[in-house]
Parts: sequence; structure tokens; C-alpha cells
Amino acid sequence: MIRDLLRVAGDSPSEYVTHHLKHWQVSIGEGTFWTLNVDSLLVSVLLGVLTIGTFWLVGRRATAGVPSKFQAFIEIVVGFIDTQVKDVFHGNRSFVAPIALTIFVWVFAMNALKMIPVDFFPGAAAAAGQEYFRAVPTTDLNITSAMALAVLLLMFAFAIAAKGFGGFGKELLTAPFHGHGVMKVVLAPFNLTLNVIEYLSKPVSLAMRLFGNMYAGELVFLLIALLGMAGGNLMMEAGLAAKAGGALAFVGAVLAGAAWSIFHILVITLQAFIFMILSVVYFSMSSEAH
Repeated sequence: MIRDLLRVAGDSPSEYVTHHLKHWQVSIGEGTFWTLNVDSLLVSVLLGVLTIGTFWLVGRRATAGVPSKFQAFIEIVVGFIDTQVKDVFHGNRSFVAPIALTIFVWVFAMNALKMIPVDFFPGAAAAAGQEYFRAVPTTDLNITSAMALAVLLLMFAFAIAAKGFGGFGKELLTAPFHGHGVMKVVLAPFNLTLNVIEYLSKPVSLAMRLFGNMYAGELVFLLIALLGMAGGNLMMEAGLAAKAGGALAFVGAVLAGAAWSIFHILVITLQAFIFMILSVVYFSMSSEAH
């Protein structure tokens, strides 16, 4: 499959990597800056529908008696998320817990596509006549930024729900530096600036952290694939001594890929958990006084 992809992507390893890092894009209108990464949008929506449908189906078929193994697994996930939310968010969590569960499961599902060999989706897309296709939405900064923006909007909603429009606006102008009389007016621009920076830094850190970890992991998988390709080429095209070196390179690539995949199972789970728990922390901070 790697050889077929090289014929599509180019002859050199750099062209191979560049090909795998390009999105299937569609521009809306000629001369506009609106360009959609169709692959990221398509996969993220499909995974969202799949995860929601799975939980809905398990909920409909749930029994009060001895649960099936899959139902027990879903109950463990739901209970784990609810416990984490309970420890962090001290208000009514009837709305926060489902949001946290949605974030964790959706991000995990998108991250988990990294466990599929890097050449599978581009190869399938090439066979279908589509030149570019990146299957992991969380390696797209647009997707992680959109999710982080949704978290920011929810932060505003929680703050307004807890303090009202007036209380939220007053807090933006009077905290963290409190003053009296003229000093309150003098400090208001500084308070507003600090609060705007604080609110904007949170979604930026959320988006960049998830994107950076997933993008770096994708690059490592591509480099490991190239190592295996180099070993295979030497085995088929070179002499006996080179074949032995190529065989060692190929075996090394397989072992490195397996080791990195095992390690990356922890990474994709941890990144989903971090995105979820930080979102809940931000909701809690927005609901409380400065």
C-alpha cells in the first residue's frame, strides 16, 4: 500500500509526508477565504452521530438486572465522568455531566482513529479518486479551535446564568483589582483587559494542547511508516548485506510502530480526559465569584 501511495503522493519521502498532511478542501466562492476541510468535518460529524447513537441505543436497551458487558462498560464510563464532574463542579451538575461525557467520548473517538494505520484512509481515498484525506479531526487546528470556542461560549453562559448580565459585567470591570470611587473607574480598563486575556487564553490553550499532541503523534507514525518502507525497499532492491540491513530496519519499524501505538493509547485517552476536565474546571470558575 505504501508503494501505491508513493505513486499518488510522489516519489520522495518528503512528498509522501506532505501528501498525508494535506486536507481534502473545498473553497466556498471564488476569491474568498472560506475553505472547508471536508475530511475533518465529515469524520467528526460521523463519529459524533456514531457515539450519540451508541449511547442512545445502550440507554434504550439498558436493563435493571445483570447488564451485558457493553452496557457495564458504558455504565463505568458514565460513572467515572460523573465522579470527576462531582469533584470539580460543586453546583448542579445535571447539565454539566452530560456535556463532560459528550466531550470525553467524542474527543476520544476522534483521537482513536490514530490507531488505524496511517496509509489506510489515504489509500482508500486514492482508490476512490480523492487525492487527499486526513482522517483524524483532532490533528486539524480548525476542529480543536471550534470545540474550544464552544467551551468559551458555554463559559459565558454559565457565568451569566450564575451572576446575571449585570453581575457578570460588573465582575469584568471590578475584578481582580478592587477600587473605590475614582479608582474603580481608573482600574476598570485594566480589569477588563486582564479578564479578556484570561477568558481568551483558556480556549487557545485547550485547542493548541489537543492539536499539538495529536499532530506530533501523527508525524511520528508517518516517520515510522517511512522507516519500514526504507527497509522494504532495501530488501527488494539491494544486495545481500543491504538486505540484512533493510530487514533489520523493517523489523525495527514494526517494533517501533507497535511500541508507539501502545504508548499512544495512553496519549489519546489522556488528551480526551484533559480536554474534558479542563472544560469542567472552566465552567466551575465561570459560575463562581472571581
